[in-house]
Amino acid sequence: MLVACSLVTVMIGCGQEERNVPARAESTASAEDPTVLFLGTSLTAGYGLPTDLAYPALLQEKIDSAGIPFQVVNAGLSGETSAGALRRLDWLLRQPFEVIVIETGANDMLRGTDLDVTMGNIQAIIDRVREERPDVEIVLAGMRAPPNLGNEYTREFREIYPDLADRNDLPLIPFLLQDVAGEPELNQADGIHPNAAGQEIVAENVWAVLKPVLERSAAATP
Repeated sequence: MLVACSLVTVMIGCGQEERNVPARAESTASAEDPTVLFLGTSLTAGYGLPTDLAYPALLQEKIDSAGIPFQVVNAGLSGETSAGALRRLDWLLRQPFEVIVIETGANDMLRGTDLDVTMGNIQAIIDRVREERPDVEIVLAGMRAPPNLGNEYTREFREIYPDLADRNDLPLIPFLLQDVAGEPELNQADGIHPNAAGQEIVAENVWAVLKPVLERSAAATP
């Protein structure tokens, strides 16, 4: 059965060129405030929604309400694989940021990319950030494969993220789409991308892990 995107191509398929330029969330944050950069796929870009309804923009509201001096930059790109994120990283490293949230790998899963390759790409992203910006805080967003891909693959894919988080001592968002994936009322017509209500829950999932990171980073900033 086909919808806006094939359900087989679960997270990524539509709109690969939808958003090429990082979008800054509307906020009262100052341009001098430190930056939290979201490197991600269509899930971060907010595919099918206005930018201000994507979870990074919702997090800017939470940051402002909490009085934490940070501004959000949404560098989500629909259709991007972990290899694409790694290639794009050099360009993103040209701009200042103090915290980066890495959300990638779902498109690798849907393309059948070898899991060791995906894990290697994400590790390379982490290594590159630490090499160029040793003071930057890194947060990793976990992803899961749908059960129709088989129990073994589903388990091995899910384990990529906690393994990387443990290996690199990173804060981990266990599953970006917790309480959203598979819930028709929280997703758009494609059954894949969160709708506005779903994005609110995704923002809560991220905020639970991101808030203490931002507070720690802000306290360490002169």
